[in-house]
Amino acid sequence: MDAQQTLKAIRDQLNTVIVGKPDQVQDCVACLLAGGHLLIDDVPGVGKTTLAHALARTFGLQFSRVQFTSDLMPSDLSGVSVYERGKEAFVFHPGPIFAQVLLADEINRASPKTQSALLEAMEEKQVTVEGETRALPEPFFVIATQNPMDQIGTYALPESQLDRFLMRISLGYPDRAAERELLQGNDRRTLLDTLPSLLDAGSLRALQQQVLAVHAAGPLLDYVQDLIAATRGGQWFLQGLSPRAGIAVLRAAKALAFLSGRDYVAPDDVQAILPQTIAHRLIPVGDAGRGAEEQVRAMLAAVPLP
Repeated sequence: MDAQQTLKAIRDQLNTVIVGKPDQVQDCVACLLAGGHLLIDDVPGVGKTTLAHALARTFGLQFSRVQFTSDLMPSDLSGVSVYERGKEAFVFHPGPIFAQVLLADEINRASPKTQSALLEAMEEKQVTVEGETRALPEPFFVIATQNPMDQIGTYALPESQLDRFLMRISLGYPDRAAERELLQGNDRRTLLDTLPSLLDAGSLRALQQQVLAVHAAGPLLDYVQDLIAATRGGQWFLQGLSPRAGIAVLRAAKALAFLSGRDYVAPDDVQAILPQTIAHRLIPVGDAGRGAEEQVRAMLAAVPLP
């Protein structure tokens, strides 16, 4: 099975679990192919946790889940050293963060101190515990779910942590046909147990290298830079995108192009992936009544194509 057939099988399998959301499923696959972390932001009960489980199982990656709560401590994630009498020494017991996919469930219910404990792991792929730096498994992804900010017991994620997520998506409510299929079909959690792994860590790394090799022509890079400059002009957003965010946009666009079977990035790829890649990093300016995603789409319409 070649790469494109494998990727189609992956999307088809995920779409059997998350019904009626093919665009969001494609974005999730693109995010992992680009080597980025994923934030799923939506109300409870629409399939956020199920999607994270399905992604890890389909990609054949070691999986760990942590339910974030207000009393969760950083050591609950990274692990602790415990004195063992038989060895007459402290022995490190790794925490759940030592997995290839960490599901940070309801991440914004934990305190800012615990949320910040993920920063080093997400950026450097390592954690420092009791003065010693320990490498995390390769690859390492954080898939975080988040409840809306107006719900009781939530803490806003710091901007520095939001910037570590390559993409933020929302699933939304299913349409009527998809909801009927959910009502009549098997329980989604039962279905998860039957999913085969279609990739492994080595195969995923090979695909990621192919994504990096996707060509971005000069005029396409000009277009990306024009969009980045537009976010910094003060017309649309209070503060513009960082260079890291610009690199994230290009990586995500390359992954989307690769999923479409092309070895070059088109402006359509950038436009399709831009709201999911930058809206969570930006605060709209003025009182237009638009959220960040709507403001990004308005900016896209105003910036001319190459």
